[in-house]
Amino acid sequence: MRIEQLNDLDPAEAGALLRTCADVDPWVRALVDGRPYASAAALLDQARTLVAGWTGDEVETALADHPRIGDRHPGGASAEFSAREQSGVDREDEELQRRLRAGNRAYEERFGRIFLVRAAGRSAAEILALLEQRLAHDPATELEVTSGQLAEIALLRLEGLLS
Repeated sequence: MRIEQLNDLDPAEAGALLRTCADVDPWVRALVDGRPYASAAALLDQARTLVAGWTGDEVETALADHPRIGDRHPGGASAEFSAREQSGVDREDEELQRRLRAGNRAYEERFGRIFLVRAAGRSAAEILALLEQRLAHDPATELEVTSGQLAEIALLRLEGLLS
């Protein structure tokens, strides 16, 4: 999509499109309200500035639209993105899948939310190693890491929309 097309969408359509990148209401509203953008770079600059201000509650709410690593779900605004991003997760390796499921459960028990990582370009083994490493974090550190991962995912998705 070209930036001119995004600029020309009605606010509801633009918001729905941006929500596929990250379901963070203030971020989506601010990006919609900031139109028109002179360029895709200007939109991305604004998006980068805004992700830095995400609160813990906003991050937690946005996680509801993300599937667990290794899982697929048919719904949600970001389902199509998630399917592409998790393409490196080998579903044929049963042992790796078992370990991912166990890691996901342990993470959810420890932190009370799903494990989120930028999966694009990473193998299942790399993702599992990150999951196991992050289980050692304290809750505040892990929320900060999760927020950073959500921001990275949102910005990559936004770049993808504009390319």
